[in-house]
Amino acid sequence: MKSRASSSGGTSETSRPRNGWNPCHPAIRLAIAVIFLFTALSTVAQTTNSLSEKELQGQALVQKILERNPSENYTNTGTLAVRDGKSKTSKTPIKFEVIVTATNWSGLYDAEDGLDESLTITHIGSETNQYLFHAQNGKIVNLSGNQTMFPFANSDFWLCDLGLEFLHWPQQKVLKREVHSSRGCTVLESTNPDPSTNGYSRVTSWIDTETLGIMEAYAYDAKGKQLKIFTPKDYKKVNGQWQVLTFLMENVQTGSRSRLEFDLKK
Repeated sequence: MKSRASSSGGTSETSRPRNGWNPCHPAIRLAIAVIFLFTALSTVAQTTNSLSEKELQGQALVQKILERNPSENYTNTGTLAVRDGKSKTSKTPIKFEVIVTATNWSGLYDAEDGLDESLTITHIGSETNQYLFHAQNGKIVNLSGNQTMFPFANSDFWLCDLGLEFLHWPQQKVLKREVHSSRGCTVLESTNPDPSTNGYSRVTSWIDTETLGIMEAYAYDAKGKQLKIFTPKDYKKVNGQWQVLTFLMENVQTGSRSRLEFDLKK
């Protein structure tokens, strides 16, 4: 004889799960949750384990570099000199200001002398940089990633160069350690996971082992050909912190060259 459902609308005996399996039972729900959690943790572990020792070293090195922040506000003035591929030279006064807060720090580049172009880069540790660009036509835009790969003040310095954006790419790898410019350095390879047609696909940089400063960097285009050489020069210690007096950027494909030189405060 078939069992009947109770008048209160309860489940009939024939509709109950067999062999004691009830997915709504608290113990079963807990077991399912544990299985999902274990699977998720295993996936994270597999992702971490899939990185080579050189890649882990690269990520650790970049983390140390990004943790180095200015300790105080300051303002410097300087000159941006640009020599194009035909040896025609132009110079633009530059004002650079650092503003430090409890959670981040910002670098403000202001190209004066009629260009009316400025850039504010906000650095928040290892998080993605925030770029606020004030163009010559008066338009103000927020940019990120590959959008920042275009010239600042008609120079060979792109916005991403001024923010060292390549250090925020997810793929970082230590290639080797060697002496470069008479300094012990770690050679770091940074790879852009989604390079734009006219942007960088890869950057190789020499990181000073002692100061973690960049001694030199090579940038490569989307086809893997060398595009630029970036060289900071003339370091000076100001209030206990090393600052760079001169930055050089050379475009090896066009023959143009830009020099950003600051008058550091005493």
